[in-house]
Amino acid sequence: MRTVIFDLDGTLADTSGDLIAAANHCFGMMGIETRLDRQADAGTALRGGRAMLTLGLERAGQYSADLVNQYYAELLLAYGDAIDTHTVLYPGAIEAVEALRSNGMKVGICTNKPAALAETLMTRLGVRDVFGSLVGADTLPTRKPDAAPYIAAVERAGGAVAQSCLIGDTVTDRDTARAAKVACVLVGFGPSGEDMAALEPDAIIQHFDELPDVAVRLLG
Repeated sequence: MRTVIFDLDGTLADTSGDLIAAANHCFGMMGIETRLDRQADAGTALRGGRAMLTLGLERAGQYSADLVNQYYAELLLAYGDAIDTHTVLYPGAIEAVEALRSNGMKVGICTNKPAALAETLMTRLGVRDVFGSLVGADTLPTRKPDAAPYIAAVERAGGAVAQSCLIGDTVTDRDTARAAKVACVLVGFGPSGEDMAALEPDAIIQHFDELPDVAVRLLG
């Protein structure tokens, strides 16, 4: 069964605004004036909570690994409390997913966001039921770029790894696809800031309306 697995942050949805708000909440609790910018720091947001805390603390000249670890749990709590204030699905994302399903393909999600937060976000956005699987950072003992979470996402969606591909936005997704020996499609519209062509994916899309044809070309 042909299967398309999606990354979440920076691929299906722009979650950077809510992630940055959670980090800025933590900086306020620390009593420092540094704040991350929703536009300029969006790429860092998509690398996770610890990356955001590290960036802000470095700018304030107060970085320590202990401080990052101390506030990471608080960041997740703050994010969970306001997970869909600024987050939006990218234009055409769900339409593309529905087109894949109409063509007989299975679809799922493999993300490095904690699974409970990913479930909550997709439910609040009203699209959780569209996807046959959701594997998060803590679903298995390993996370992307290890191949195991991707394989689990394919199998839980009812698909076969040999007839699957991964849609993502970072080198982590590219490396995950290589580890699983499957095709990789990267999006060119997200805020990750990476040079997508330099990552040598099997395809790059600039809008989700390109995806159904690309998936057919890659999976047959």
